[in-house]
Amino acid sequence: MLTSEERRELMDQIRRLPEQLEALLAEAPAEALYAHPLPGEWSVAQNIHHLADAHMNSFIRLKLILTEDEPTLKPFDQERWAQTADAQAAPVADSLRLLQGLHARWVALLERLDETQWQRRGLHPEVGYLTPEDLLRSYAAHGQAHLDQIARLLAASGQAGQDGGALEE
Repeated sequence: MLTSEERRELMDQIRRLPEQLEALLAEAPAEALYAHPLPGEWSVAQNIHHLADAHMNSFIRLKLILTEDEPTLKPFDQERWAQTADAQAAPVADSLRLLQGLHARWVALLERLDETQWQRRGLHPEVGYLTPEDLLRSYAAHGQAHLDQIARLLAASGQAGQDGGALEE
C-alpha cells in the first residue's frame, strides 16, 4: 500500500502530464507528429491519441470500481485502437485538450478518496483484481513511459526543436 505522500506524488505526475506533453510538442513541426521514424513504433500522434484513449478507460474503470461491487473492467485492444482513423490522422490538439480536462477531473476525484475507497477493487479479465491505487500507480507510469517514447520519436525524426507550430491545428 502506498503512503499518502506517494499517492500525492503519483497524482502530481498525472496532473502534470498534459502540460509536459504540450511542452514536448511546442516546437515540433506537424509532419513530425505523423511520421514513423522508428520501425514498429506508433507515431507521436498515435501515442498522444492512445494516452487519451487509455486514460479515459482508466478514469471510467475508477468510476466503476467506486460505484459498483467488484465490477468487471473491460479490456481494449490498444493496437487496433491505434489503427483507427482518428488515432492516425486527427489533430493532436484535440487529444491534448481532452487530456487536460480528463486529468483535472481524474486528480480531483483521486484527491478526495477515503481509505475505504482506495481498497475497493474491480476485476480486469486479463490482469486480475485492480484497486484505485493500482490504477494510480499504473497510469502515472504509463504517462511517463509515453513521454519518453514521444521524446525518442521526435529525436529520431530529426525535427525536434525546429519551428513548426504543430499544436496550432
